[in-house]
Amino acid sequence: MSTDSEVVVKKKTEIKEPRKPGKANVVLLNDDHTPMEFVVALLIQLFKHNKDSALDLTMKIHQEGRAVAGTYTYEIAEQKAEDSNKLARANNFPLVTKVEGE
Repeated sequence: MSTDSEVVVKKKTEIKEPRKPGKANVVLLNDDHTPMEFVVALLIQLFKHNKDSALDLTMKIHQEGRAVAGTYTYEIAEQKAEDSNKLARANNFPLVTKVEGE
């Protein structure tokens, strides 16, 4: 018996485009104890806002109760929120920063 026959298997491979990482917002929430000067400094230091932008966002947080400090990939947004909360706690302020999206 001869085994010289060849078997051809056709496979259809579907190639999918890689999914782009989702974006998430870092949101600062208003409270009655964190000084506005601290929030301005935090926005400049951690979120790289200029002074005018930081002042505008701080006023928005104060008046509307919240504002988006920045939009990043989810992992970076988580880190920015964590760094903000740690800095606030280190200065004995109850500022809350959270991540929304993705």
